[in-house]
Amino acid sequence: MSRRAGLLLAVLAIVLLGAMVAYLGSKAVPYQEILDHGPSPEAQANPYLAAEHFLRQHGIKVEHANDLNMLPTLEPRQRSLLLLGERSDMTPREVDQLMNWTRAGGRLLFVAEALWDDSTGSSGDLLLDRVRLRQFLSEDLKEPAPELIKDRYPELTKLYLEDEEAPAYVGFDTDFHLEDPHNLAQSWANSAQATHMMQLNHGQGSITVITDAELWKNDQIDQYDNAWLLWYLSADSDVTLLYNIDHDSLLTLLLRYFPQALVALAALIALWLWHSAVRHGPLQPPAPKARRQLEEHVQASAVFHLRHNGRQHLLRGLQQDVLRRARHRHPGFEQLAVAEQWQVLSRLTRQPTKAISQALSPRPKQRLSSAEFCRQVAHLQTLRNAL
Repeated sequence: MSRRAGLLLAVLAIVLLGAMVAYLGSKAVPYQEILDHGPSPEAQANPYLAAEHFLRQHGIKVEHANDLNMLPTLEPRQRSLLLLGERSDMTPREVDQLMNWTRAGGRLLFVAEALWDDSTGSSGDLLLDRVRLRQFLSEDLKEPAPELIKDRYPELTKLYLEDEEAPAYVGFDTDFHLEDPHNLAQSWANSAQATHMMQLNHGQGSITVITDAELWKNDQIDQYDNAWLLWYLSADSDVTLLYNIDHDSLLTLLLRYFPQALVALAALIALWLWHSAVRHGPLQPPAPKARRQLEEHVQASAVFHLRHNGRQHLLRGLQQDVLRRARHRHPGFEQLAVAEQWQVLSRLTRQPTKAISQALSPRPKQRLSSAEFCRQVAHLQTLRNAL
């Protein structure tokens, strides 16, 4: 291929490539796509993180607490305390502190946690019982009036304000209902069937009771007028949100990431406890290093047999030893009658036949006395030594 032909081919390729790019560019349509990566780790750990950000964006100072230990340091005036967490372990003393703090000018908001029990005359929620309000299940109430059934949004709670034509709509859980048997509440908010928020004055402060705080969690605060209600209840004050954030404990983290190390540590502790445990009973003294004499071994062996087998066993052993020696000294001894055996033994040992019969005759099963046992052993030893 000549140089000119190669140059023409290169120019043609560039032209074709440019035409293709221009065509594709005319057909391409730009678009935007939003990828949802889910809530951040901070939002997963803090269910009211969005509520805190919302209040700060509206110029309200917000802080978070895990318990009531900070209450003595809170100035009640221009301060809103929102108890959004679980309160089953609240003590009467803490209830008194909260009521005194509210009476001095604080704004207190809390969630009713228990249902009223007519049999006991209380709900078990110390704070709810103190403000003399009661909580019931909405399903236990009477049927709503016909005009309420025509409500366009029966599941939403309406809050009516002065100088406002339309109410605010908030998403309380409609399964619960607040009741004011003593007519203490100054304002309230209802759904079609039940009441879900009540406000009453207490000294220089105010108390707001709600049936649930789920509407202010991260996944619901942007619905309806939920965020506006939080701002309305907290306006012109600093806010302290009190709820517990459960973090993984050190033990949980160790179990998750270092289980083998924990097993090894537990095994070491168990071995140390076993080694250090208190032993029951006296310690056995160590055996002396010096070797025992043969006589001591024989005596210990005899004591052992005497203790476990009795005296008859020892006598039978001596008798069999005498007969075994007699068979060795006199071939055919075992084939002789007993009387003839005794005569052979009398001749071999030069002992009277009577002494031999007393030594070799079977002994009665009753227990032998020590003297008779020693005499019998002496006769058998004399016979054995003579053989």
